[in-house]
Amino acid sequence: MTSEADELSYYCLPCGYIYSPADGDPDDGIPPGTPFSEVPEDTWICPVCGATKDLFEPIED
Repeated sequence: MTSEADELSYYCLPCGYIYSPADGDPDDGIPPGTPFSEVPEDTWICPVCGATKDLFEPIED
């Protein structure tokens, strides 16, 4: 079961890149449908600027 939080997109504060769970980040091994909470904190970085996950904020409608 997915929660509302699992469907949120996340905004990279330094560069503005938006991680969308629907899209994932296939170029970096994150398949479409992967919630941000399941993206590995120790290995994944923003594909645009290299920021770590702690520099992302949820986008709420």
